[in-house]
Amino acid sequence: MPKYIIEREIPGAGSLTPQDLQAISQKSCAIVNSMGSSIQWLESYVTDDKVYCLYIAPDEAAIRTHAEQGDFPVTHVAQVRSVIDPTTAE
Repeated sequence: MPKYIIEREIPGAGSLTPQDLQAISQKSCAIVNSMGSSIQWLESYVTDDKVYCLYIAPDEAAIRTHAEQGDFPVTHVAQVRSVIDPTTAE
């Protein structure tokens, strides 16, 4: 299944408390579980005003359905085409 990076503009995201992040995570996981095995949240990166999430999903529509059900903002969705790291240089 394809991987997607979701960019979410969330002003003040970097100031969210551990409790805020836990509540958001719990909400996201509940929605993922309700959608069955069609979508999987891998991890997210929180910056000052954005959150970047990595998901596995059959298509962009599944990503957007998850976001709508959770009332999570979606600024941009991009499908990962390749992954490189320092070992790629070898």
